[in-house]
Amino acid sequence: MRKYLFIALIGLFQMAVSPDAASAQALTEPGVKITGEVTAAQTIHAADLKQFKQVTVIRKDRDGKDHTYSGVKLFDLLLKAGVTLGKDLRGENLTKFALIEASDGYQVIFTLAELDSEFTDRAIILADRVDNQLLPVADGPFRIIVQDEKKPARCIKQVTAIKIAFAK
Repeated sequence: MRKYLFIALIGLFQMAVSPDAASAQALTEPGVKITGEVTAAQTIHAADLKQFKQVTVIRKDRDGKDHTYSGVKLFDLLLKAGVTLGKDLRGENLTKFALIEASDGYQVIFTLAELDSEFTDRAIILADRVDNQLLPVADGPFRIIVQDEKKPARCIKQVTAIKIAFAK
C-alpha cells in the first residue's frame, strides 16, 4: 500500500513541475502591460528588463534620504512597443500621453515628449530595484521613478499598466 502511495506522490510531483506548470507560472508572474496607441502591445516582466540598457536614478524619497533606483527608461520600453517617438513625435502625435496605472487604481500621466530622449535629458524609469535590492513588496515589483521632480507624486508604486492614448 505504501509503495502505491509513494508512486502516486511521485506522479503528482512530476505533474507539478511539468512544462505546463511552468507555463502557468509565467502567466501569473507580475508584469506591466503596454497597450493603446502602440503597434506591438506587450507585457513586460522582470526578466525582460535585462534586455535593455540599465539606468540608475538617485532621488530623495519621503523618508528624506537619497536612494538609488535601477531600471529601464520608459522611452526604451515604449519604443519596443511601437509608440510614436523620436522624429515622428510631432504634429498631432504631440497630443499623445502615457497613462500609468498602479495595482490600487492610482494613475499618473506623462506626455510622450516628457519621455522622449530627443525632447529631454530627464530620466523617467521603470525601476525594479532600489539600493541594489529588489523593490519592497509595498513598492513593487515595478515603480516609476522621475528624476529631479520636486514632489514624488508621479513616482507611482506597484505599476501594472501603461496605456498610450491621444488627448481629446
